[in-house]
Amino acid sequence: MELLKLAALDADDLAVISTHLQDAVLRTGDLAYLPRERRFALVARRFDWESPDGAPPRRRLTGLHFERVLNVRCRNISRDEPDSPLELLAITFEPGEAPSGIATLVFSGGGAIRLELECIEAAMKDLGPVWQAESKPAHLDMPLDAA
Repeated sequence: MELLKLAALDADDLAVISTHLQDAVLRTGDLAYLPRERRFALVARRFDWESPDGAPPRRRLTGLHFERVLNVRCRNISRDEPDSPLELLAITFEPGEAPSGIATLVFSGGGAIRLELECIEAAMKDLGPVWQAESKPAHLDMPLDAA
């Protein structure tokens, strides 16, 4: 399979990237905010949801970056522990005064990173390495009214 390369310029594009990064694992030290460049970046090990049926589960090394980042805020993520594991559940977008808004990276365990964006300008790219995963992520089926 070819390396996946995606760009996001609107909320729909960002939702596609979120889908591909669902269940990605990373460490706190894999996150970087570069305020002078107005960039936020991360490297993650995403679960390869596109692998063929019957093939063993696998992960891919993937990079993600946001441009035009005005501010970053974290909740329940310790920057003092660079080896702390994180599991990305989703990336959401809340529009502000067009074209600005807030992108939120939502992690299991209640962690979140909130990116204040001038506009959506993000890119995700597989970086090459692929390896067999220990297991496929499991999601509990829960009725909508139970949440």
